[in-house]
Amino acid sequence: MKETILAISGKPGLYRLVARGNGNLIVESIDEQKRRITAGSRDRVTSLRDVSMYTMDDDKPLMEVFESIKEKYNGQPVDIHTSKADKAQLYAFLDEVLPDNDADRIYPGDVKKLIQWYNILVQAGYTDFLEANEEEEATAEAAPAE
Repeated sequence: MKETILAISGKPGLYRLVARGNGNLIVESIDEQKRRITAGSRDRVTSLRDVSMYTMDDDKPLMEVFESIKEKYNGQPVDIHTSKADKAQLYAFLDEVLPDNDADRIYPGDVKKLIQWYNILVQAGYTDFLEANEEEEATAEAAPAE
């Protein structure tokens, strides 16, 4: 994913960085409305590239987790309704896509947000979560050393 995708605390959904202004960012929502807003210095803005999920060893970058979900669901949205899913369903899903997760440090709300963000991205047409060189590195890390 070459574009900068952002999450803004207190605002639903995900946003694509359009431009940088004096002390603020101009972002566009990743949905059908494509509405543009500004995110000021008081907004907590996080790039999805900077987010990771806790595992028993090292933290796993969110884009690698998205790639794992994409492989599991063949690039389709996840069919779990986050508003109706209970804790057991959420952790079962997480165990499928991130088997070495640290369930003590990952809350049900984190799993819900993971599913919601993945669905938003897939429905907006974003499916290349890893760059070509990142994909090779992830494959090399997953393969056992000979």
